[in-house]
Amino acid sequence: MKKRLLFVSVLLMVFCVNYVSAASCSPNVKLLSQDSYPAIPGEYVKLVFQIDNVASSECNNLEFELLEKYPIIFDSGTSAVFKFGSTSYQRQFSSFVTVPYKVRIDETALEGDNPIETSLKIGSVNYLNEFNLSVQDLRADFEIHIDKYSYATKDLTLEILNIADSDVKALTLEIPKQDNIKISGSNVNVVGDLDSNEYTTADFVAIPKDGEINVKILYTDTDGTRREIIKQVNFDSSYFIPDKGKKFNTFYIVLIVLIGIVVYTYYHKRRKKKLLKKHKAMKEE
Repeated sequence: MKKRLLFVSVLLMVFCVNYVSAASCSPNVKLLSQDSYPAIPGEYVKLVFQIDNVASSECNNLEFELLEKYPIIFDSGTSAVFKFGSTSYQRQFSSFVTVPYKVRIDETALEGDNPIETSLKIGSVNYLNEFNLSVQDLRADFEIHIDKYSYATKDLTLEILNIADSDVKALTLEIPKQDNIKISGSNVNVVGDLDSNEYTTADFVAIPKDGEINVKILYTDTDGTRREIIKQVNFDSSYFIPDKGKKFNTFYIVLIVLIGIVVYTYYHKRRKKKLLKKHKAMKEE
């Protein structure tokens, strides 16, 4: 019986010590910064939390964790737990510490404020805090296809449509080296700004082959970030067959004109000779 009482007494003492320590340590957690702001679905974001009021010696048993819940994703092998006194955090002053994280945002994250949660343990006491993570998909997307191609001039015209909700700046199209197309001259065309649901064209001098052609699209989003994506366009020569009939007609038109000039010159000279001969005969009379 005495042993049981002693065991209970020890438990009560431990609980009291932890409770007193927790009560003496009154930390305050805040989300100090988010980079990028807003976060982009499928990309990384840097989060820095600040824990204030940790100067007390009772705070030495502090443990902080960013909980891996939607839309937060940790890379494999990355620890989410930071312990007070370790080298895992950056200590600025004796009254607070900062805790940095680099996490990925779920590809399906909804735009707007997404709740994220942190855990702060002091002994046996656990404090949960909720913060808002701002998410917005600033990435653009495009539809691109071949609008025109001339076998005579080798002029290739690409048409590109901004199908995203956001506008883009400094839109640039580049055709990298590849087997299906040979570029003559510059392989880069800067087409400028392009609003949402608007289209523009870009011209190249090229000799394409049947099949897919890779086109690199570079642009600056509304956050000022330079981005690039690769799109494929399909070249089908059957849609761009040279018009042989036109070439045939043009040849005969030129030929007829030349014949006309020759005939006109011939009869003009002949008429001139007749007039001279007639004029000479009149003089002799």
